[in-house]
Amino acid sequence: MRIRPIAESDLEGLRVLARETGVGFTSLPDNTEFLAAKIATAVSAFNGETPEENRLYFFVLEDEVEGKLAGCCAIESQVGREIPFYHYRVGTLAHSSVQLDLHRTIDTLFLSSDHTGDAEVASLFLRAEYRGADRRHERNGALLSMMRWLFMAEFRQTFPDKVLAEMRGLFDADGRSPFWDCLGSHFFPLDFSEADRLTGLGQKSFIGELMPKFPIYTPFLSEQARACIGQVHDDTRPALAMLKKQGLRWEGFIDIFDGGPTVEAYIDDVRGVRLSRHCRVEVQPGELEQTPRPRWLAANTVMADFRAAWVGRGPDEHGVLTLSEAEAQRLEVRTGDTLRILDSDEEA
Repeated sequence: MRIRPIAESDLEGLRVLARETGVGFTSLPDNTEFLAAKIATAVSAFNGETPEENRLYFFVLEDEVEGKLAGCCAIESQVGREIPFYHYRVGTLAHSSVQLDLHRTIDTLFLSSDHTGDAEVASLFLRAEYRGADRRHERNGALLSMMRWLFMAEFRQTFPDKVLAEMRGLFDADGRSPFWDCLGSHFFPLDFSEADRLTGLGQKSFIGELMPKFPIYTPFLSEQARACIGQVHDDTRPALAMLKKQGLRWEGFIDIFDGGPTVEAYIDDVRGVRLSRHCRVEVQPGELEQTPRPRWLAANTVMADFRAAWVGRGPDEHGVLTLSEAEAQRLEVRTGDTLRILDSDEEA
């Protein structure tokens, strides 16, 4: 299992992933033309043909044995530069009456574009058949999540100060969003799936055009809708837990459609960025002793041919990491090259 940049030949594999993501996964709609354009955009970004502030770095998790895609993830270099990037900011208004000796605080929702210009880690999805505790599937989700910090650390100069991640919100057993039904549906003449599809396709101008500009008082929402504010979909809990370990926190911003939380941090404070480091490669012919559990995450330092994978051991006291021939081939490195590595036990 290894991470690599998406390629034009991955279109059909990406369509398979898109069909399996489910409701609320806005960034990967099942639309062939859109997915082909996303791949082309990512290829241009990895080749340095796109301005740094407009780059989409889209990665896939490749099963080299089966020859198919097991998952994906992405990094948006800066959000909101070309297409508006909206959230609700959860705030508080205080009201008081001297005559009645009463003081009340009421939660509110403000339409916000506060995250314009921040980086975003997004589109993390792992196929169900690759989730599990057996050796071959162990830590695939962690590989998808954590490799993005190695990439951002290696190419730190191409990213801004802050990074965010939008988390999928709560849906009921029928795939409906109580938050949307109570709020968004009153302002958009669309059902959730259509609004979600349009947003995924980048058609977001209708949000700013139709959503109210004044604060929304949350007591006017239903109890079910209020319960969605800042809460995540069950399938998203593992991803949120990994982001929290890295130091990302909820600061009161939520998705305007489903109420899911947006977590954020300063990039230089993210544990995976702070604790990653360089080491020199030495390739040893033949097989090396296998460890019972993958601990070290390694990535090469070439943007266009970026590769990341688990390796069975860490560097020695001289900063040299010994790889088997298979590991070196997977990471596309050779003796004398440099890797960026992360001790997953240390960072957790």
